[in-house]
Amino acid sequence: MNHVTHPQEAGLAESYSFGITVGEHSARHLRRILRIHLSAWERPELADEAELALTELIANVVRHVPGRRCTVRMLRTDGGVRVEVGDGHPELPRRIAAAGELDECGRGLAMVAALARRWGIDPHEPPRTGKTVWFECLSDG
Repeated sequence: MNHVTHPQEAGLAESYSFGITVGEHSARHLRRILRIHLSAWERPELADEAELALTELIANVVRHVPGRRCTVRMLRTDGGVRVEVGDGHPELPRRIAAAGELDECGRGLAMVAALARRWGIDPHEPPRTGKTVWFECLSDG
């Protein structure tokens, strides 16, 4: 498509998704992408909570998913944003209720639950393996 004769509309689409292999420093770049979308979607007040929750989901992929391959989807919703991180690893994450203060593992999903209005884990339907972990942050106003 020629962008001169077919100019794109201003702003960003209602959703953005991509596949990525993540590493220890990927969360920083993904937070920036999320912040750009939240600003364009006129939801900048959700950035702190959504970025922190996204960081936790990406950290889980880095730590637990062989190959560190995942998909990320950011979706504008009525009054907020939904972020999904999917991977092909069949093991479902577990929320550990009694993680110790100095434990390095076990608090990520508890943090997501505290930050997000709603969150969940959706196992992929066969023949696919894996799951999608998602959260929603909503504006109060």
